[in-house]
Amino acid sequence: MPRGSTEGAIWYPSPNFDQRRPNFVILHHTTNDNAARALRTLSDPRREVSAHYLIGRDGTTYQLVDEISRAWHAGESWWGGVADLNSASLGIELDNTGDEEFGEAQIDALLVLLGRLRARYRIPAANILGHGDIAPTRKIDPSHRFPWNRLAAGGFGLWCDSSSPDPAPEGFDSTLALQALGYDVSSPDAARQAFRRHFAASDENGELSADELARLLCLVRKKGRR
Repeated sequence: MPRGSTEGAIWYPSPNFDQRRPNFVILHHTTNDNAARALRTLSDPRREVSAHYLIGRDGTTYQLVDEISRAWHAGESWWGGVADLNSASLGIELDNTGDEEFGEAQIDALLVLLGRLRARYRIPAANILGHGDIAPTRKIDPSHRFPWNRLAAGGFGLWCDSSSPDPAPEGFDSTLALQALGYDVSSPDAARQAFRRHFAASDENGELSADELARLLCLVRKKGRR
């Protein structure tokens, strides 16, 4: 009996199906100080955590889970109405403690991998996200040191430079704008901090500045044009 079949059912195979097609890529940092330790964690059945790929500091890329399978990397998450990101995404772990810069070899390897994934699955640029974006009350990875602007320059993710956006108009509702961008705003403070970490390279909390509000408006408009 094929895997995933129901006992007692008569198997009459149809050719009319396809495999799961991921529509998001979620980036993480491992918090480990070497790739070997991260590999042990991601393959330990007792830990119940995995990712499709791990990229080491030297750019070595490891695959742990088939792309058409559901890895356990996102956990409780939400983005733009999607509540089970594990089922809709590919997870990529970057070997990094969270307190260090991301090296050139690692980012170069990531860009190559993202290019291949985009070619295979037509993943929208706006759907390249961090774990902290989809779980803002629980996670902060891949940290404020991650070079999101460099990824966006290659077509992976949205970005607006601080010098280019128009000012947000009077009465601009940042919470509604964060929700339009995709964030879970059930905790507005966490959503603002996650936005700031991704798009302003800062872990500061509090209300968004005029520059950050302008950048948020720019990003919402840019997402609407995709």
